Amino acid sequence: MKFKKGDEVKVVRGKDKGKTGKIEKVFPKVNKVLINNINQFKRHLKKRSESEPSEIVTLTKPLIVTNVALVCPKCHLTTRVGYKIEKNSKVRICSKCKAEI
Repeated sequence: MKFKKGDEVKVVRGKDKGKTGKIEKVFPKVNKVLINNINQFKRHLKKRSESEPSEIVTLTKPLIVTNVALVCPKCHLTTRVGYKIEKNSKVRICSKCKAEI
């Protein structure tokens, strides 16, 4: 997967289009990423007992990888991720400024 935890990304499609945030968690098997305070939904919970009242909870749901673009830490532009092999190690690079990510 081209995205890792802690990467700065920008939402390209959807209701939060244009917002940026850091990746909190990556789900590689389903191609989704969880971004802090983006793609939030409200969930109404019923009263379970006398001591616990009903409430409205805000949930952050994962976004599909195709709806986000990586923001390069050097040139601060949205970019695609490329790879370069250096001394038996694979390094991610920005496709615009060729800097390491």
